[in-house]
Amino acid sequence: MRLEGTGIEEVIVEQKPMHHILNKAGFIRGGQWDYERITYDYKIGSPEKNITYYVRIQGYAIEGDVDTGNAVFKMLTPLLGRHYYPHGVEYGEQEEFSKDLIERAKKLVHKAADELKAHHTE
Repeated sequence: MRLEGTGIEEVIVEQKPMHHILNKAGFIRGGQWDYERITYDYKIGSPEKNITYYVRIQGYAIEGDVDTGNAVFKMLTPLLGRHYYPHGVEYGEQEEFSKDLIERAKKLVHKAADELKAHHTE
């Protein structure tokens, strides 16, 4: 599910402050980076058996390379997904999430977005 209107979309930020801010907010950098994209995930546990939710923040490099650590990123619309053991995470619009979970996810992203905006570059 796309988390629209969180304030993070379109923010442009350098990699080092982005990494520091997102880690401090509890987001973990995914190992599936490439030279142009980067992802950070926040894990939300669930009382449901074998179900875990993830808030994913993504960025697209508009300058530099991810592996050099000096890229500049344009942030993309974050996602809320559900992990189905053992199949993986589904981020599709057909997924259903509780209103409370959606609000929690948006609050996490809003908080990170506010800090990222302080480092916004042109």
